[in-house]
Amino acid sequence: MATKKTPTTPPTTTPTTTPRGRKAGPTTAAATAERRSAARLTRPRVLVTSGASDLGRVLCRRLHRDFDVISIDTRAFPDRPKDVDHHEVDLRRKAAQALIKKSKPELVVHIGPMHDERPGRSRGSSLLEATATLLKLVEEVGAKKLVVLSAATLYGPSAVSAAFMSEDAALLGGQRHPRMADAIAVDMMVQSFFWKSPGTETVILRPVHIIGPHMQNLVSRYLRMPRVPTLLGFDPMVQLVHEDDLTDAVVKALADGVRGVFNITGPTQAPLSRVLAVRGSHTIPVPGPLLAAALSRMGALRLTRVSDDELVHLKYACLVDGKRAQTVMGFAARRGLQDALRDM
Repeated sequence: MATKKTPTTPPTTTPTTTPRGRKAGPTTAAATAERRSAARLTRPRVLVTSGASDLGRVLCRRLHRDFDVISIDTRAFPDRPKDVDHHEVDLRRKAAQALIKKSKPELVVHIGPMHDERPGRSRGSSLLEATATLLKLVEEVGAKKLVVLSAATLYGPSAVSAAFMSEDAALLGGQRHPRMADAIAVDMMVQSFFWKSPGTETVILRPVHIIGPHMQNLVSRYLRMPRVPTLLGFDPMVQLVHEDDLTDAVVKALADGVRGVFNITGPTQAPLSRVLAVRGSHTIPVPGPLLAAALSRMGALRLTRVSDDELVHLKYACLVDGKRAQTVMGFAARRGLQDALRDM
């Protein structure tokens, strides 16, 4: 007698749907979660110093998509992405050093003093001490990449400077400006690290003026003013780069094999008058001595933190050549000048 076979029911699976609505092969939520977890385990770990600064926040929000981000700053970062590990600690303190030694970041992004504006900002020996401490830690933990955000303004605006300065030009911006002198000292210290620790791919980025909706730096505050004072008789050429383009440059600098010094520029340059016209600003031309005296008086009354030393940027251009970043890193700004100005 033949035995009657009982039909078996195939296992239930949940089909996935492609963007066009077609059914794809079966998968499970558990398998998807497992793949995502495996991808996270293999993501490089990147340390960002001054992570709660304006530029640091923008960088952390960009980098956390592809990296495990550790942020260090003495300030709070309450609106950070939930997977950004932020620590309120001074880089010079033992707690910060112990944290870095324990986490062993493969990649380090150091935000230089020109991009960390705040009242009571540390200067001089403390800046150099913090940078020296970081360089020592980079060497100790064997980080494979160090990216330092310097600034193109360190070349210094001058009536006799070259039209477009390359990365080999001298850094002369600190001759009359103490803050720039501190930043140049940090830049030079990192340059010496190139030779001291060849095992670490070290990159120095020197971006032009950074603007964007999250930037509260001096140039952004100046361009946002409805009535903008300018120097009578001067209309210097200006280079600007959008914050999104700058973060793209940092990501490209973190790629394997990239090392050296790179100027980071926007797509073009324009006279200051044209920049202000795009912004719709009303300009007020003021004689140089009168504007310098006004800034000096306002500084004495603590009504402004802008020094009269900054007026040299309203006189002369400081134009840099960004071809090396394009050739070596493949960097090209995506935001046009008018688009960047409107996005402020």
